[in-house]
Amino acid sequence: MNELITGTLEKLFEGTVWAEGPVWIPGSQTVRWSDIPNNRILEFNPATGGTREYATAVEYTNGRTLHPDGSVVQCSHGRRRVERDHDGDVTAIVDSFGGHRLNSPNDVVVAKDGTVWFTDPPYGILPGTVEGHEGEQEYGGCYVFRFDPATDELTPVITDLVHPNGLAFSPDESLLYVSDTAGPSRGVPFRMAVYPVKDG
Repeated sequence: MNELITGTLEKLFEGTVWAEGPVWIPGSQTVRWSDIPNNRILEFNPATGGTREYATAVEYTNGRTLHPDGSVVQCSHGRRRVERDHDGDVTAIVDSFGGHRLNSPNDVVVAKDGTVWFTDPPYGILPGTVEGHEGEQEYGGCYVFRFDPATDELTPVITDLVHPNGLAFSPDESLLYVSDTAGPSRGVPFRMAVYPVKDG
């Protein structure tokens, strides 16, 4: 039986243009998120009630998730890559597919087997963008990818969405949910799709 969860909504911070990509950081006991157009990452500390700028000039980072090793895996619109932030040391995980730059990775999850799954819509490279740098779609699509760090293999796993955006696994990782935020202007409804996961 479904149980209704109730609570009180509390505003923790205001002053972002828009806020995305929240993740709880166990090591610092803080919530970290992106203020994309302001090109910064913020952190809220529940113990003090204060918010600080974790980093600035961050190349329009968007979604992020916690890696099992405690580092943060995040998407960079500006660098057109998925990257790892380990205590402020930021390094690339993957930035190209078939010799072409990615579009602007948007959201990311890390599976229990260590593979990195992410969406790659064009929002950070569109004309007039305030969340990246204008550019071209080099590989000709907007895919959901699976990157295996053990083999360095990047595989497109979903290619039938227009602008894949947020994504999440079911608790047992048998299903992958992906939002498509292209919308009616691109000839599709705003929608949530779900895909069975088999053999990776």
